[in-house]
Amino acid sequence: MQHEDLVIPSTAATPARPRVALSLLALLVLAALIAAASWFGYRYTYDAALARQAERGQVQLRLYAQALDSELARYDYVPSLLSLDARIDALLHDSKDPTRVAEANVYLAALNARAGTRVVYVLDARGHVVATSNYQRPDSYLGEDLSFRPYFHTAIEGQLGRFYGVGTTRSESGYYLSAPLGDRDHPSGVAVVKIGLEPLENRWQGADSQMLLADENGVVILASDPSWKLAAVREIPPDLRARLDQTLQYNRAPLPTLALTTVRTLGSGPGPGGDALVRLRQGPPMLAQHASLPGTGWDLTLLTNTSQARLAALNTAALAGVVTAFVLLLAAAWNVRRRIVSERLAARHALEAANNELERKVAERTADLSAANHQLHAEVAERIRTESFLRQAQDGLMQAGKLAAVGQMSAGIAHELNQPLAALRTLSGNACKFLDRGDAATTRDNLEKIIALVERMGRITGALKSFARDPASGPRRCAKLADAVDNALFLMESRVSATAPPLRPHIDRDIDPHLTVACDPNRLEQVLVNLIGNALDATSSQSAPKLWLHAYESGGLVHLTVRDNGPGLSEEAFARLFEPFFTTKPAGEGLGLGLTLSAGILNESGGTLTAINHPDGGACFTLALPAAIGNVTREVPHVG
Repeated sequence: MQHEDLVIPSTAATPARPRVALSLLALLVLAALIAAASWFGYRYTYDAALARQAERGQVQLRLYAQALDSELARYDYVPSLLSLDARIDALLHDSKDPTRVAEANVYLAALNARAGTRVVYVLDARGHVVATSNYQRPDSYLGEDLSFRPYFHTAIEGQLGRFYGVGTTRSESGYYLSAPLGDRDHPSGVAVVKIGLEPLENRWQGADSQMLLADENGVVILASDPSWKLAAVREIPPDLRARLDQTLQYNRAPLPTLALTTVRTLGSGPGPGGDALVRLRQGPPMLAQHASLPGTGWDLTLLTNTSQARLAALNTAALAGVVTAFVLLLAAAWNVRRRIVSERLAARHALEAANNELERKVAERTADLSAANHQLHAEVAERIRTESFLRQAQDGLMQAGKLAAVGQMSAGIAHELNQPLAALRTLSGNACKFLDRGDAATTRDNLEKIIALVERMGRITGALKSFARDPASGPRRCAKLADAVDNALFLMESRVSATAPPLRPHIDRDIDPHLTVACDPNRLEQVLVNLIGNALDATSSQSAPKLWLHAYESGGLVHLTVRDNGPGLSEEAFARLFEPFFTTKPAGEGLGLGLTLSAGILNESGGTLTAINHPDGGACFTLALPAAIGNVTREVPHVG
């Protein structure tokens, strides 16, 4: 019996060991399946989230690139504008004349203030600064030798220069634009404009993502993190570093290498190197996307945080693990149910509990997806708003219309002179014939007509001479408002006569001939020509065009209103009415400087220019000028 007692436990314990081993193996397989499902779910969701993030990043990157390109293109005209000014041309012919240097400095300072650039200066053919907008500063560029700068060599060879560098005088970084002055084959000097890009950098610092702009040498010139500026995104070869030290492009900055390491390449993006996961030092992984700026060799890099993608991937991994565990639990429950019918109720309770847990997870995931959907809608709305802003900025680019306006006035004056000349030729021939016949009365009548035609031609040329005279010379003058209006209408006669239906009978003119204002007559006529010209443009599409000119005196100021019956001013036009280069005219018909110059002229004389939409329709511009008092020299031009 003792022997049997010993043998029975031994035989019962033998099959229990394989069952334990099988249970452990099943648990290991279960854990492996759950881990594999979680890993695949994590990897799939993480890659999909990164792909969506990359798509949004490409949109954001294009918007930043377009904004940067538009910001740089705003100033392309400034260097070439200097070649049109006679003061700059005179300075380059004699740069030792103090008077010419002073005039050029004042002009460059005014141009720099109006254009919103950092500094504007002129180099002679040897690379010396002969005039600069910062001439009043103690660290002025005046007299510096900048012949070593690449933008000088590019411009002196007849090309337009583009260059980013750090100034050697004040160590201020900026974007340089240069253009040759004079003959392109043999330039007599170089015009240079320096632009500060800090406003773009300030806007980047408020964004959620990180931005950096590297130039053609791989040096960061703009960054949302100020510590990245003037760091190299890749190792700089010794020969390139020596050349940079020679040209002083970065003023001998140390140019340390930015510690960006690539974690994983994500595919071929539109920029150099494609999209990739990168890490800065020991920080979290970031999505790096690139865009090249056409014509510059610069590379714009967008770095976005991937924490949201990782969080979504972790949620999906948890959900995949739960689902896998649930499926395996169902299989185990089915096997247990098949084998042990007595445990059916317990298996049902376990299934219900697992189902409840799954519904809770699904509800949480649905809530997360709804929140993500709302966020996506908000991002789409922001994108639409940003694109609308860019379109408005592009619509405000300058239009080459000023020369067209001058040509239009010249064509009208030529037409006005050709008619009297043709009549003079006919009347002179007829007078000779009547004189041969002895018809003195008819000859005298022809001569009187000739005299009238000559006087008419004198009025035309006199008005043009008065309008073109330099108003800067001579003492301060005042003008009779009625005479200035007559001269302006006379200069615009060709345009008034060309309107169809005719406008001349419908010009309502109510101006006291004794009203005199403290303003230069030529400048006042220029303002009136601009306002009347705008009114003619506004009434060009009207079936019955009308123009009202009304003047009155109030509070020591003389007011003149110019009103038309056109369509009036839009809300956009009111918001940007006196903004330089803004115009509502079609491309090629206006530069957008008329109202800006007019407001500046009136401000110099102590006056103002305002605009409203008249209740009866059309736009109404009102200029106000001080009434002429005291000892002021009067010089009022006459059309006769």
